[in-house]
Amino acid sequence: MPWRMHEALMANTKNGCEIWAIGGGKGGIGKSFVISSLGTYLAGKGNRVILIDADLGGANLHNFLGLAKPRASLSDFFDKKKPLAQLVVPSAVDNLGLLTGAIGSLDPDHIKYTQKLKFFNHIKSMKADYILIDLGAGTHFNTIDTFLLADKFIVVTVPELTAIENFYFFLKNTFFRKLARSCTEGGLRELLRKAWLDRRRHQISNFVEFLSHLRTLSPKIGQIIDQQLASFNLQIIVNQLRHHKDITIGNSLRSVCKKYYGLNAQYVGYIEHDDIVSRCINQRHLFMQAYPSSRCAKEIERVAENLLEGKQLNI
Repeated sequence: MPWRMHEALMANTKNGCEIWAIGGGKGGIGKSFVISSLGTYLAGKGNRVILIDADLGGANLHNFLGLAKPRASLSDFFDKKKPLAQLVVPSAVDNLGLLTGAIGSLDPDHIKYTQKLKFFNHIKSMKADYILIDLGAGTHFNTIDTFLLADKFIVVTVPELTAIENFYFFLKNTFFRKLARSCTEGGLRELLRKAWLDRRRHQISNFVEFLSHLRTLSPKIGQIIDQQLASFNLQIIVNQLRHHKDITIGNSLRSVCKKYYGLNAQYVGYIEHDDIVSRCINQRHLFMQAYPSSRCAKEIERVAENLLEGKQLNI
């Protein structure tokens, strides 16, 4: 029997819940496929898993789970003030539930700060072993703040120039948002803002140089930078590979993250392109259940295990 979602959400679980957020900045790179596959794998190992479709303007994660569009959605949370736990619907996979992000009357860009905080508090209070959040495209503050809610920051990209450019843009904006929040709390917001505006005058050409410049302005901001870098738990997945040489893209991204952004990242794996995936989606079949022995499914399993064990791909 599939997990009875509402009762399980209100029950006690083992030591807390881990939140994974999956972003990338660009649409069409396969985030929903990746998150649905990871969720299916985790649930198959006996974990209670909730997938949250946080693409508030274009939620479609239900299609990857073989479900019709659920009636219950975040619209009921924001408009009707229903508890988030009551809006999770079961899937065909034991222990795997879905909270869809489709919003009717509320413009996703107009979510108030207090509403966002309430949303985040509800997410953190839900009873599950893993909560996986599928983010929409772009770098809107709501998207970035949802990403920063997570324990693991997972970024998906594909071997295309525009996707990789969006990958870097998303990371820069996300870390800057994280840093700015901490500087605000520490009374250093104006110092940070002025340093950013003056970066060209100081001939600062990349983010690492900007962080180095900030360290010269205040010992306190240097401590904040160190804390934020240490807690930026970045995991890279390269999706839709078509050529064997593209496997090394993840290592290149990791190196650039360190050299030009100062960020430590792990390359947790790649997933090759497979025509079967689109056929599964169109036929409302769960890929990981329909083709568990396929090369693509095995690659997803390796990604999931690396995420669970804190390992990265060795190539």
